[in-house]
Amino acid sequence: MTIQTIKTAPFSDQKPGTSGLRKRVGVYQQPNYVENYIQAIFDSLEGFEGKTLVIGGDGRFYNDVAIQTAIKIASANGFGKVLVGQNGLLSTPAASHIIRHYKAFGGLVLSASHNPGGPDGDFGIKYNVSNGGPAPEKITDAVFARSKVIDSYKIVDAADVALDRIGLQRSGNMVVEVVDPVADYAALMQTLFDFPAIEAMFASGFRMTFDAMHAVTGPYAHAIFEGMLGAPKGTVLNGTPSPDFGQGHPDPNLVYCKEMYDLLMSANGPDFGAASDGDGDRNLIIGKNRFVTPSDSLALLAANAHLAPGYKQGIAGIARSMPTSAAADRVAEKLGIEMHETPTGWKFFGNLLDAGRVTICGEESAGTGSNHVREKDGLWAVLLWLNILAVRKQSVDEIVREHWATYGRNYYTRHDYEEVDAEVAGKLVDDLRAKLPSLPGKVFEDDLQIAYADDFTYHDPVDGSTSAKQGIRIGFTDGSRIVLRLSGTGTVGATLRLYLERYEAPDGRHDLETQAALEPLIALADELAGITQRTGRQAPSVIT
Repeated sequence: MTIQTIKTAPFSDQKPGTSGLRKRVGVYQQPNYVENYIQAIFDSLEGFEGKTLVIGGDGRFYNDVAIQTAIKIASANGFGKVLVGQNGLLSTPAASHIIRHYKAFGGLVLSASHNPGGPDGDFGIKYNVSNGGPAPEKITDAVFARSKVIDSYKIVDAADVALDRIGLQRSGNMVVEVVDPVADYAALMQTLFDFPAIEAMFASGFRMTFDAMHAVTGPYAHAIFEGMLGAPKGTVLNGTPSPDFGQGHPDPNLVYCKEMYDLLMSANGPDFGAASDGDGDRNLIIGKNRFVTPSDSLALLAANAHLAPGYKQGIAGIARSMPTSAAADRVAEKLGIEMHETPTGWKFFGNLLDAGRVTICGEESAGTGSNHVREKDGLWAVLLWLNILAVRKQSVDEIVREHWATYGRNYYTRHDYEEVDAEVAGKLVDDLRAKLPSLPGKVFEDDLQIAYADDFTYHDPVDGSTSAKQGIRIGFTDGSRIVLRLSGTGTVGATLRLYLERYEAPDGRHDLETQAALEPLIALADELAGITQRTGRQAPSVIT
C-alpha cells in the first residue's frame, strides 16, 4: 500500500451551501474535483487520527465512484475505520444515527437530496460532525477557505472496496466495514414507536401507499412497513433505488406526487399516503381527502407526539425554520414549552437539540425530525403519523380539523421560482431589503397593515453565534406574513422562494382553498418585490 500525494490546483466554486456542496454531475466529474473537496474537508478538521468515519449516500449517479475515492482519501489521511452502507446506500437520517450510535468522528453524506439524478443531474457531498448533524458554519467556512488554496491531496493506491459485500475489508491500513444500511435505523424506530399498535391497525384493514420515488428509502420502507409492520406487499411503490430515480424528480411535493394525491382524493383511495425524497430526509403526508402541509404536519406531530412511546413524557420544545408557518408556535404556547425560530438549514437545530432545549424540529420544505438523530427524517415523520392514527383511531382529515378547531388555521403556501438568473434574483432581494425601513405602518388593500419588516438575523441561544441576512420578513398586524429568500439547494442559477401565510382563528373559516385565501398577499408580494416584472415569470415553477 502506497500513500500518494497528488499535486492539484484549487477550484473557485467549492463553497458549501446549507446542505453541503451541490453541483451538476459534470462539475463533480472534473479531474480532482471530488478529491480536492474531500481533502479540503479533512484539512479543516483536527483529531481524527485512528477514528471512525461514516460514508454513505442516496444511490444517485456517481455515488459509487465518489465513495470509492472518499474511502481511499480517508485511509491516506489517517482515519482508522470507515463504516459504509452496503452498495454505498445510507439515508441521510440513517447516516446521522450510525454516526451517533457508533460514536464516529463524523461522516460524509453523498447526496443532492431532492434534486434530480442521473448523468445530467445533480450530485452533492456534505460533511456531518460527531453529533450526527451537518457541519456548522465555522467548519463549512473553513472548508471553503481551504478549497481556494489547496495544492495537493493524499490518496492510497489500493483496490476498490466490494461495496456489495457486508463485512470487514481493508483499504490500505484502514479497516472498512460494509454494514446493512437498514438494520440499525429500523431498531431505533422500534424504540420510538408502538409497532404492535401500528401492526394491529394494518391487520384491521387500514390501507396505506408509500412512494419511495426510486430513491434511498425504498429498502427501509420495504423492511419496516411491509416487513416489520405487516403492511400488504405493494404498499411501497418505486422501492428500488435508481441512479436517476427512475428518470423522475425525487421531491415529495404535489407536483411530483400528483398521482398519489389524485388517488388519495378519490372515492376508492387508501386511508393514508406518504412519500420521501432522494436521501430520505423529507416527507409528504396525505390523508384520504386531506393534504397536510409540512407546516401543519410539524404542529400536529408536536401536539400529538406524547402518543408515541418514545415521547410519552412530553417534548421539551419545538424549533422551526423562519419561513415555516407559525402553526407550531401556537402548539408550543398551549403546551407551555420553548419555541425557537431559526434560519433555514437543519444545522441550526443541532445546538438546540444537543442542549435539550427542543425535541421536535421542522422546516416548511417537507422536513421534520426529532432529537433521535440530527437530521430531518422522512420515515420518522410517517411512522409518527401512523402511531397517532393507530392511537386516536381517527382519519387524518378528522385529526387535522380538530387541530384547527383548537389552535386555528395558518393558511400557508410556498411559491418557488427555479433557475432564475442569479444576478436578477440577487438584485431583486437587495432592492426589497433596501425598502424595509420604510414599510412598517403602511396600509394596503384588505386592511393589510405592515407591523414589521426586517432581514432575519438569528442569535443562537446556546453558543451565542449570529447569522445575518437569513431572509426578508414582512409581518402584518393580523398575523399574516410574507417571507422572501434565496435558496441554497439549487445548482443552476438561483431559486427564489416566496412564502405566504395568513392566520384564521379557531372559530374562523377553515374551509377556504389555500391559494384563494392567500390571493391578497400573493398580489401584494408581487407589488412589493416586482417578481413578475423582474424575472419575466408569469407563474412560479412550483407551488406547495
